[in-house]
Amino acid sequence: MPDEMSRPLIRGRGEGGGSRRLEASMSEPGAPVIGILGTGDFSRSLARRLVASGYQVVVGSRTAKRSAALFPEEAELTSQMEAASQADLVFVAVFPEHHSTLVDLKPALAGKTLVDVSNGLRINRDGPSNAEQLADLFPESCVVKGFNTISAWMLQMGPRDGSRQVFLCSDSSKAKSSVMQLCRRMGFIPVDMGLLSSSLEIENLPLYLFPSWRIPVLCTLLLFIFFYLYNFIRDVLHPYLTKGKSAFYKMPIETVNVTLPSVALVMLALVYVPGLCAAFLQLHWGTKYNRFPNWLDCWLTRRKQFGLCSFLCAVLHTIYSLCLPMRKSAHFKLLSIAFKQVKDGVEDSWVEADVWRMELYLSVGIMALGLLSLLAVTSLPSVANTVNWREFSFIQSTLGYCALSLATLHTLLFGWDRAFDGAQYHFNLPPTFTLVLILPITVLLSRLVLFVPCVALRLRKIRRGWEKSRHIRFTLPDDDCRNGLEDVSNV
Repeated sequence: MPDEMSRPLIRGRGEGGGSRRLEASMSEPGAPVIGILGTGDFSRSLARRLVASGYQVVVGSRTAKRSAALFPEEAELTSQMEAASQADLVFVAVFPEHHSTLVDLKPALAGKTLVDVSNGLRINRDGPSNAEQLADLFPESCVVKGFNTISAWMLQMGPRDGSRQVFLCSDSSKAKSSVMQLCRRMGFIPVDMGLLSSSLEIENLPLYLFPSWRIPVLCTLLLFIFFYLYNFIRDVLHPYLTKGKSAFYKMPIETVNVTLPSVALVMLALVYVPGLCAAFLQLHWGTKYNRFPNWLDCWLTRRKQFGLCSFLCAVLHTIYSLCLPMRKSAHFKLLSIAFKQVKDGVEDSWVEADVWRMELYLSVGIMALGLLSLLAVTSLPSVANTVNWREFSFIQSTLGYCALSLATLHTLLFGWDRAFDGAQYHFNLPPTFTLVLILPITVLLSRLVLFVPCVALRLRKIRRGWEKSRHIRFTLPDDDCRNGLEDVSNV
C-alpha cells in the first residue's frame, strides 16, 4: 500500500495556468467533512494534507474572499458559521486568545468534535490548558487536543522532514478514535495520551528547548573550561613566567586540540558510570525492585546525549589534529629543528621509541574514533529502529566499552613515560593526560569487577527477579531423602 505521506502535495504549474492542484482532486466517498476555523499558515498546510488524503475540506474565515487564493481549489472557503454547520469534525486553528470570538458558533458546534491545535507562548505548569479552556467554552462539544506538535512545514513535507507522531488526548474516547483514524489516513502515527487533563503536558512539549541536553552540554562546557585553563597554565603561562618565552600563539589551536580529547574521554567514561552505579546498587540491595535515586535516573536517561557530546569533541579533535601541520608556527618550528640538526651535524634523527609510540598512538586513535562513530550512528532513532534489542545492547554496551578501552589506550600511548618525568610537572601540576585517565580507568576496572563469576552470577540472578530478602518455603516430595522436611531457597 503506498505511503500517504510520501506523495507530493502540490503539482507543478501547468502551461495554461498558475493555480496549484493537488493529487487528490476529489474527496473519497463516505469520508467525513472536515472543517477548519482559521486561515493561517497551519490552516493552509492542514487543508492541503487533508485534501490530498481524500477528505472534503471546508474552511471558515471572517474574510473568505481575501483568503481564497491561498487555499487549494478543492477546499471550500466560506464563513465560520457555514463551515461549522457543514463539518463533521472541526479543527480550531486560531490563537487561543481568540477562542472567545467563536462562542457564536456554539449551537452549530454542539455534539461535534473540536480539535484544538493551539500552543502557548511560554511553558504553563499551573494550568488550565488551552484545550481545557476551549472545552469550558463549548461544553456540548467533544474537545480533542492534538496536532500542536506538528508544524506547517511538516504537514507539507511529510515524515522525511519531521516526526510522524501526533499526540492526542480527550475525555471522549469516540471523538479521540475518530481523530486517530484521521491521523492514520493522513500518514501520521497517533499516540494516545489519555484524558484531556494531559493536554497541558502536550501543549508544553513544543516549548521545551532540548531539555535532555542541558546537563550533558553544561557538563561538556564545564569540562572544556577546566581542561582549557589547566592546559593554558601548564603550556602557555608556565614558559612565559619561568623563561620569558611567549607561547600565547598556542591558545587558538594547540591548547584547544589538547583540551578536546580530554573532554571526549571523560564524557565517554561518564556514559558508563551510571550503569555501573546501578549495578552496584542492585548488588548492595539484593533486588532490582528498589527505585534508583532521582539523580541516577536522570543520568541514566541522558547517556545518549553524553555519548554524542563525546563524539562531537572527538571529531573536532580529529579535525584540529589534521590542521596542525598547516600552521605557520609548525612550519617555523620544523625549519628550526632542521637547521639545528644541520648545525650540529646530525645525519640521522630517527628515534625508534618515538616512531613506535606515534604509529601505535595514531592507529589506536583511529580505531577508537571508528567505534565511537558506530555508537553515534546507532543511537539515531532511524538506525536504532532497524536492530533488535540484543543487537542494540551489544553495540552500545560491548562495543562501547571497547571504544572506551581504545580511547584510554590512545591516551596512555600519548603520555608514554612522561608521567614519570619530573620536568613535565609544571608548577607541580601533573600532565593533563594523567588527570584525564583517572575516570576511564576507574570505569574499566569497575566493569572488570562485574565480570568476576560470583559477582556476575549474583547480578544476573537479581536482574531475573531474585531477591536477597525474599524466601519461599516449600515441601519436598515424600520420596526425597530429606523425608519431607522443609527447605528454604532464595529466588
